[in-house]
Amino acid sequence: MSIFKDIIFRLEYAAVLTFRAFIRLFPLDAAAEAVGAAVAFAAPYSSLHKRALANLAAAFPDKPEAERKQIALAMWRNTGRTIAEMFLLERILADDKRIEVEQCEMLEGILRGPVPAIAVTLHMGNWEIAGMACSKCGGKLTGVYRPMRNPYLDRLLRETRTPYYPGGLLFKGREAKGAMPVDAASIATIKVLKNGGHLGLVCDQTDRTAPFTVPFFGHEAKFTPAAAILARHAEARIWLARCRRLDNGSRFIVDVRELPVERTWDRNADLHKMTAAMAQQFENWIRETPEQWMWWARRSIAD
Repeated sequence: MSIFKDIIFRLEYAAVLTFRAFIRLFPLDAAAEAVGAAVAFAAPYSSLHKRALANLAAAFPDKPEAERKQIALAMWRNTGRTIAEMFLLERILADDKRIEVEQCEMLEGILRGPVPAIAVTLHMGNWEIAGMACSKCGGKLTGVYRPMRNPYLDRLLRETRTPYYPGGLLFKGREAKGAMPVDAASIATIKVLKNGGHLGLVCDQTDRTAPFTVPFFGHEAKFTPAAAILARHAEARIWLARCRRLDNGSRFIVDVRELPVERTWDRNADLHKMTAAMAQQFENWIRETPEQWMWWARRSIAD
């Protein structure tokens, strides 16, 4: 790392520490509302806003442009709230009324059974809450994520998130300092499952290396088949989770659906079927509350 880049990373780190210290001076709801409003005000001037509008136009060509713009603004408000809540997660978890798991009994049955389980969620509402739902229903989730380029920020966010993943955090990547190589991370995840553990993945990002496409909002998109591959290999169950924000506040409902794991003689067909079913469930959830999904990330919808 060059000295110049290190200075930039340290300045970014200092700015985030200052931001964290400032918002922690305020009650949870006030802090989340303020940051949400600030992001909704500033984000439309960014290139990410153009990307969000392009993805919304590709997904909802029949919606009026004005409605898509309203969805984008509401999405930015949700994004800002999620940023603030990242540093206030312990306050959310401390209040039982803030998180409700609709199918907790079903999830408890999956988590307490002898078969390992994989939780798959999407960037909706506040996706960290989906991992908390696993703990509320008796699970010990191990999370998998890709580190940030800034090693100081990455360490801060990892330290912030680690308490909510009792099974630990596995991080993969080829550039970030301390990250596992992709192959090593894959082996580690399989080890977790082979030991009967519970693995958490976020699988709504475009994966250009995926071997096939699946239907998504009327387009062909490439989603990672990682969950399907791991479930077949480790003989695990899969459950899909959506975190839905209530009343534009820091209260959430987590919906859970089990995804059947296909194990026929045709492995590729099984992987395709499971990944397509996952994408379809994600699309159904997104259509219900489009303002809570992360439209500004890179997708294959508008490519």
